[in-house]
Amino acid sequence: MIISTLAFACMNGIVKQLLHINAYQIVFFRSIGSLFFTFGFLLNNKIPILGNNRKLLVLRGLVGVTSMTLFFMSTKYLPIGTAVSLRYMAPIFAAIFAVFLLNEKIKLWQWFFFAMAFFGVVVLKGFDIELSTIGLILIFISAIFSGLVYIIISKIGTSDHPVVVVNYFMVISAIVGGVLSINNWVNPVGTEWILLFGLGVFGYFGQVYMTKAFQIAATNQIAPLKYLEVIFTLLLGVFIFAEVYTVWSLLGIALIILGLILNVLYKSKLDLKKM
Repeated sequence: MIISTLAFACMNGIVKQLLHINAYQIVFFRSIGSLFFTFGFLLNNKIPILGNNRKLLVLRGLVGVTSMTLFFMSTKYLPIGTAVSLRYMAPIFAAIFAVFLLNEKIKLWQWFFFAMAFFGVVVLKGFDIELSTIGLILIFISAIFSGLVYIIISKIGTSDHPVVVVNYFMVISAIVGGVLSINNWVNPVGTEWILLFGLGVFGYFGQVYMTKAFQIAATNQIAPLKYLEVIFTLLLGVFIFAEVYTVWSLLGIALIILGLILNVLYKSKLDLKKM
């Protein structure tokens, strides 16, 4: 999981480095870079590329590319560490969607943890006057769509291989990003080509090692480590991009991450009691 979070943090750093390139083009290269790995894996292991739940797989791809594009857009307005931490609000929206779409219930303590995370957002925006409202709106909508992705993946279940799900996401993202980039294309120069293809490489390996972590260890042990991505990304923002975080910003981010980690631990405890 630590390798996974480092890989995702590096991907986030590249996104911040390429601020002058539009979000659609970044989506395109992020997807193309990963497709080399997903198609190779599926063909090598003779796994049907089209999968079984094709409508849900396409829907997952469309919802996913919307979330990813909005996230990349938000990085133009927000410090990268702030954008990543706010995107992690997705599990809260997923839990709310699950109440209406999957008939799941949210316990009282979970509402308390969600409230803690939302209070972190209030602190972040309320006391950090330099935080962009446009960026905040973009990242919130991104988190909502990301939460919806969780619900769709839950609906897909185990009937499709995880790499098939990722492959659909990358194919649809490449098509959408490519088409929307046509009128906004910026020709990469020199090492920018390496950085753009690096998006897909880091994104793919971040996904693979995260999956491996959940396969070999208990969720309550591994899931909280996922939030190391915020810390690694924030450090990249400070030391490489000279981003400045106020005390209120750091407090808000800390409250968001603490609320989400406590929710993961509490939910894991509930799941163990059901077994």
